[in-house]
Amino acid sequence: MIIAKFVIVVIVAYLLGSIPFGLIMGKVTSGIDVREYGSGKTGGTNVMRTVGTKFGILTIVLDVAKAAGAVILAKAIVGSSILLIGGISIHWQIAQVIAGLAAVAGHNWSVFAKFKGGRGVTAYFGTLFVIFPPAGIFGVEVLAISALRSQYMSMGSILGALAALCLMVPLTIAYDFPPIYLAYGLVAVALLVYQHHDNIKRLQQGTERQLW
Repeated sequence: MIIAKFVIVVIVAYLLGSIPFGLIMGKVTSGIDVREYGSGKTGGTNVMRTVGTKFGILTIVLDVAKAAGAVILAKAIVGSSILLIGGISIHWQIAQVIAGLAAVAGHNWSVFAKFKGGRGVTAYFGTLFVIFPPAGIFGVEVLAISALRSQYMSMGSILGALAALCLMVPLTIAYDFPPIYLAYGLVAVALLVYQHHDNIKRLQQGTERQLW
């Protein structure tokens, strides 16, 4: 029974993460496909550049909400069920991590947008606000300050994600946060950095697109 619940968690989280709010925003407000402009991504930054700041911000809020919702639903679906495999307890915390990864994957490779999407930044922080709130809040603060000062959202996103991960380490040790959450952070940040490999190359070359 619990295995079926985990399968449901993956499907629900992926489908929620796949909702392409950026693509929808471009179609509804301007009748355009944002994937044909700028970075070719459906994230809030590209929406901001193509159809306006307020719609970009709204996209970011919705992308955060869908990922956070996926993690919240994961706990609700699995509930108090526990599966023991080789002495290891598989429970709702594992479900949250799986849901987080599925939501980020859905955001990056949306089934509703021909498996194209964003870079996973908003989806990752959405999951982090539920799984590890202090790290999520700290990471977003670093992201905002770095992006506004440098005018490079990609740089801010990477630094914010790394800052959140760095804070997760001492909090996990000092306050007994579940180690599985730290493992999730490591995997998700590695994926996020990989998704920005083209941005990193442009930053090194001095050709990266600025925020505004």
